[in-house]
Amino acid sequence: MPQKTIHEKLGELSQNLWWSWQPEVTSIFREIDPRRWSALAHNPVLLLSEYGPDKLEARAREEVLHSRINSAYRRWQEYMDSHSTWGDVHAGVLGHRPAAYFSAEFGLHESLRIYSGGLGVLAGDHLKSSSDLGIPLVGVGLFYHEGYFSQTIDEAGWQQEEYTDVDPDALPLQPVRSASGERIVVSVETRGGSIFAQVWKLDVGRVPLYLLDTNIEQNTEENRVLTARLYGGDQRTRIRQEIMLGIGGVRALAAVGINPRVIHMNEGHSAFAPLEIIRMRMKHDGRSFDDALRETASSGVFTTHTPVPAGHDRFDAGLIDEHVGPLAEELGIHHEGIMGLGRVDPQNPNESFCMTVLAFKTSRRANAVSNLHGVVSRRMWRSLWPWRSEEEIPIGHITNGVHTPTWLAAQMRVLYDRVLPQKWYLRTGEPDVWKGIDDLTPGELWETHQSLKNRLIVYARRRLSYQAQRHGQSAREIERLQGFLDPQSLTVGFARRFAPYKRADLVMRDVDVLEKLVNDAERPVQFIFAGKAHPADDHGKAILQRIVKMSQEERFLGKIVFLDDYDINLGRHLVQGVDVWLNNPRRPLEASGTSGQKVVLNGGLNLSILDGWWAEAFDGKNGFAIGSGQTHANQEIQDKRDGDDLIHVLQNEVIPLYYGRDQDDMPQEWIRHMKRSVRTLGWRFNADRQVMDYVRETYIPAAGGLSCEMVVMP
Repeated sequence: MPQKTIHEKLGELSQNLWWSWQPEVTSIFREIDPRRWSALAHNPVLLLSEYGPDKLEARAREEVLHSRINSAYRRWQEYMDSHSTWGDVHAGVLGHRPAAYFSAEFGLHESLRIYSGGLGVLAGDHLKSSSDLGIPLVGVGLFYHEGYFSQTIDEAGWQQEEYTDVDPDALPLQPVRSASGERIVVSVETRGGSIFAQVWKLDVGRVPLYLLDTNIEQNTEENRVLTARLYGGDQRTRIRQEIMLGIGGVRALAAVGINPRVIHMNEGHSAFAPLEIIRMRMKHDGRSFDDALRETASSGVFTTHTPVPAGHDRFDAGLIDEHVGPLAEELGIHHEGIMGLGRVDPQNPNESFCMTVLAFKTSRRANAVSNLHGVVSRRMWRSLWPWRSEEEIPIGHITNGVHTPTWLAAQMRVLYDRVLPQKWYLRTGEPDVWKGIDDLTPGELWETHQSLKNRLIVYARRRLSYQAQRHGQSAREIERLQGFLDPQSLTVGFARRFAPYKRADLVMRDVDVLEKLVNDAERPVQFIFAGKAHPADDHGKAILQRIVKMSQEERFLGKIVFLDDYDINLGRHLVQGVDVWLNNPRRPLEASGTSGQKVVLNGGLNLSILDGWWAEAFDGKNGFAIGSGQTHANQEIQDKRDGDDLIHVLQNEVIPLYYGRDQDDMPQEWIRHMKRSVRTLGWRFNADRQVMDYVRETYIPAAGGLSCEMVVMP
């Protein structure tokens, strides 16, 4: 058998996203052609399409890449073939019938724009950690061929959205084919006819992700663009996307021969999936609807993320009948029966159909994504279990975490490799693994952080230059940008969705005080903002505009900057390079939040409202808290109180600690906070721990059919 060429080896590696969380492999692709690598959004499939075997061979000789490519290829093969994983020991019951993880979005890499923000990145990290741990799991989602929008800021500081079509051939996607070689196509019946979708497969390490795509000839024009955009369109578009994700997703798994033992719904978008499982049980096993519902619910897991009632998808009776009516008839429950499954009060004809309610009623294991969010969720949904006290509502919590190899900077990983156990990155969910952080010398930790901070500032200046060029600014104005952001200044980062409750402009409530902070000659502070507002959210866009406009004022120029088109790549630079990560939502509206957890891994400190994950993470010495966790009934009073507390903590805790230097210009007490943050939080708030919790607390009991709560019957 002839030996594979390096082009063939890199081609195979490019088709599995395992490479994306391997810094050694990523560096190989980058060094082939750094300029094109950046221009192609770090997409190795596109890069290799420009480098044929001969051209790649010549380039590999120039950069001496052969041994590194061969080593990376062997490591990948060993990874894929390994059977000595945590999952082999703890999740064997899922071996022949895996858990199926449904999500409307997956944030896996910047080159694959089928995500909008935290929910998608969480889903992507869940798949990656499941792969690392060897959990038998498959993902199910939709392929958005225009993805989420690209953001630009116009002359008025207002967000503009742009969409571009994506060629599936430019991505590591493979069409799923039948035994006869034909592309697998599934369909979902509605009153107006069938909607068809082809199935793509994307390999995420050991975990396959199946994506449904309606852009095929069998569909009408309306249905061809159904999966064009993530969170685009009206209610009719949304419900059609969700029947394809849930019902179509189950049918896609059946078409490829997968009969999942557990259905895990990440948010309510996929809540139609259990209905299709019920239909299949009734058809193949001769079960009654009630029996099939009980069996299906026993294997269902539902994760709710939204603590705001308005954030849960609701549909009127007409949309439900049009799109789910045919399935309801097959289930033998018809219109009122199906509506009852989506209502808190099944007998109330004026109540709309709620996807979250459906998910609760078709799964016996439900969880929020932080301890505080669990409290909020039990209060929000207690009317589903009126016979129980609020404390007994069967909604638990599994706090979110982040995938360490994805978000940890390569420089930090080199540092950790020296003091942590061998192959520690495969055991990140174990507290003992992180003890060695205390053995890091203050100097090496600080200098590594400073190096990452300098990299962030160079990157930010480059992006600011691109933004200026798009707006037609002069060469002199663009040159001035190279002096923006001082590597010696305390650097605060804020990057997330610009939803009003996240209060991106909270630090700007007193502009005069803010001016003094950023222009202090001895102890200056600078802010880097990024994030997108939903296309339909004018309030969020107005907050964004205010920040952009303020960054253009002379007194804040170069001290407050806004970087447009927030994505995974920009997020990676920010969480790896900032000194402080700012998070100031209205408590308790942040279900969990994970961006600050990524900062922890890289030595940054969190400055946050005691909400979401930070409410259970802050111990007084591993970061900073805004306020004491109390909330006022009046929102304006609460915002003023939190704004005042934010400035107070900055002035009296954060700034003095950062600028408290010894004779070697080292902030020793700050560094102690950095080390404590990594050591105490790194193991708790990572995706390996999260996935292990899901396996032990939900997947294994669900796979065994163990009952923990009676399903709420319509």
